[in-house]
Amino acid sequence: MLGITAAVLFFIAFLINAATISTNEVFSSTNFMLIGLAALALHVAGIGHGWAARGGRGRRR
Repeated sequence: MLGITAAVLFFIAFLINAATISTNEVFSSTNFMLIGLAALALHVAGIGHGWAARGGRGRRR
């Protein structure tokens, strides 16, 4: 889930930067990019992985 959040934040940062939209300091493209990097780091660290199946082993007969 955090990986998708990071992708959305990177896309918003790209749109703000590409369209040269003038925003205030809080909603700048750099801030969106940094928040996206933080979400991506949490995703890679394994935090917020959601309901993933554990293990990978099938039943033994």
